[in-house]
Amino acid sequence: MAMASKTRNMLEGLVREGSFKWLLGSRSSFQDEIEEMGKSPSAQKNWIQELSPVANIVVRRCSKILGISTNELRESFDAEASESIKHPSCFARNFLEYCCFRALALSTQVPGHLADKKFRRLTFDMMLAWEAPSTTSESLLSVFGIPFIHVTVGCIPFVVGEEATVGIEAFSRIAPAVPTIANVIISDNIFEVLTASTDGRLQFSIYDKYLTGLERAIKKVKSQSESSLLSTVRSSKGEKILEVDGTVTTQPVLEHVGISTWPGRLILTDHALYFEALRVVSYDKPKIYDLSNDLKQVVKPELTGPWGTRIFDKAVLYKSISLAEPVAIEFPELKGHTRRDYWLAIIREILYVHRFIKKFQISGVERDEALSKAVLGILRVQALQEISSAVPLRSEALLMFNLCDQLPGGDLILEALANLLTSRELDRSDNSVGEGGMYSISALAMVSNLGFVFGTNPDVTSEAGLAVGEIAVGKMTTLEKVVKESRSNYKKVVLAQETVDGVKVDGIETNLAVMKGSVLIVVSFESVMALQELLFPLMELGKLLLSLAYWDDSTKSLAFCVIFTYIIWRGWLGYALSFILIFTAVFMALTRCCGQGRPIEEVRVLVPPTMNTMEQLLAVQNTISKAEVFVQDMNIVLLKIRALLLAIFPQASLKFAIALLLIAAVLAFVPIKYLVILTFLETFTRYSPPRRSNTERWMRRLKEWWFSIPAAPVLLEREKEEKKRR
Repeated sequence: MAMASKTRNMLEGLVREGSFKWLLGSRSSFQDEIEEMGKSPSAQKNWIQELSPVANIVVRRCSKILGISTNELRESFDAEASESIKHPSCFARNFLEYCCFRALALSTQVPGHLADKKFRRLTFDMMLAWEAPSTTSESLLSVFGIPFIHVTVGCIPFVVGEEATVGIEAFSRIAPAVPTIANVIISDNIFEVLTASTDGRLQFSIYDKYLTGLERAIKKVKSQSESSLLSTVRSSKGEKILEVDGTVTTQPVLEHVGISTWPGRLILTDHALYFEALRVVSYDKPKIYDLSNDLKQVVKPELTGPWGTRIFDKAVLYKSISLAEPVAIEFPELKGHTRRDYWLAIIREILYVHRFIKKFQISGVERDEALSKAVLGILRVQALQEISSAVPLRSEALLMFNLCDQLPGGDLILEALANLLTSRELDRSDNSVGEGGMYSISALAMVSNLGFVFGTNPDVTSEAGLAVGEIAVGKMTTLEKVVKESRSNYKKVVLAQETVDGVKVDGIETNLAVMKGSVLIVVSFESVMALQELLFPLMELGKLLLSLAYWDDSTKSLAFCVIFTYIIWRGWLGYALSFILIFTAVFMALTRCCGQGRPIEEVRVLVPPTMNTMEQLLAVQNTISKAEVFVQDMNIVLLKIRALLLAIFPQASLKFAIALLLIAAVLAFVPIKYLVILTFLETFTRYSPPRRSNTERWMRRLKEWWFSIPAAPVLLEREKEEKKRR
């Protein structure tokens, strides 16, 4: 018995000393700190009773980073926070956020902090503590199936999880406090990518791999930007190189202009897209495709192929008013179009951020802040590509300006973001002393700490403190509220889109059957060209009216609106139409009198180049595919109208019925002359400078409402064989 007792005591001593670590497995990140606190006589003195053990440990780490005691942190929080934030029901979580934001703002100023394992572990443990911040919330950890270690330090009991995981709410609250890791708009989508294989709970191993990829992406961008690549072209604007492709022979990049094709190197900066054609031993002078100036750019997916055919869906089309003809940049690969989708997303991200800057007239530090958000988004996508290499990423869902272009109410998100950027009420120069911990660090301060300087302003680092982060302690910012509402509306759009996808059918004959009959007419290309020539005057008239409607020339559009409004008001519309008919008749008579004896002038039609059999088959196939897509779109319109009329989805039908009643009341009680004037003015002044912003907003709301309407169900029945034989 004495020998057994002696052996047991020896084994317990070895376990306490950690001699069996290799046998017992990996230790929790909290265990070493628990043992250290157990040996420290001041552990109970700095213990905050309202916080859970995990939250107390995280707060203790934050106090070490800040160089002050936990009691001093609490006194600072009590002095800065409002009474609602200090309420006992939410004190624990709000105080934890306050400590985390202050510690992260300081620790991210250390160069290479993402490579520091302690920093990675700290941010993850902050999320763990956020899920169970108070003593009453400790039991929530058991819901996630986390095994515990029960330890007692002095008279303080601890319950620490070994294989703890993090949920989406904790990640979306803490991760955006470090703008490199995430931001408010796309944090949920990043979390979904990171937890795709772990049932919606984030493991530290995956999170650690993500931050490692971020560190590598940052180093790559810094080395590229500091290199001599395009140095003479980039120096004027201080452009940063974000991505380079086409340097590996197995992954070429091809530029298509007309029927000519050139391989080369593609470079994306934070202002433009550059393509250097490959010659024998060197690269040609780079072609610049500007993304920062308003050149009516169009960037979209494109089909390419040999001799101008449209076969392979692997290209990006760039079109602007500065180019004589559009340019297609192809990213060849054996399977799929992942490279193309990635490049399409990052090119659009730079284009959209500059449109955002111009729309809200953002300049100075705020402009650099907006650019930094776009750049950090591209770095995050590059890091996530390493994690989910087996499953293609939806890059556009991970880039905030791309996502705002797709989300319902995305324009409202951008408006809230612009207000946040331009707001001076929360000036960080004052908050650094008073309320520095009540807000998270800004993206501009983050990239400044990483060593990036946007533009040519050398003082941007010192001014970075003027910007305010997206997260506030104990409350939702306006940006967070708008994002939450937008995501809620997006779920309705997704459900509606599922019904639309369900009624789409393949084959033009089946689509025509859904429409209950149609006629497909196939005409020759020569006939099409002749028709275009005959309709040329009408096409030019249409272009003139569109130019007036879009106010390309404000003077002409204003004169047109004033003259025709006066004509309609005086009731001269009938006289105007009569004048047009009389002018046409006089023109015909004069032409008959003056043109007698002269030869009739033929209509000159420019015949397209002769195509071989393969090109003709491809052209016919492309035409039929376009016709099929058009018929599908018409089917969706008809099925949505059917769903509205039959009240299959009552909420949408109710809004539609109210709109019809309002239109009926207007038609019944408003004189026709006023209706014509209102219709004319609405059509030709909606894009005038005073109304353009409101028009774009209402058109977007109308488009979002239409996409939220589900389509009526369709049942396809095949004709029986007996009927066919008869």
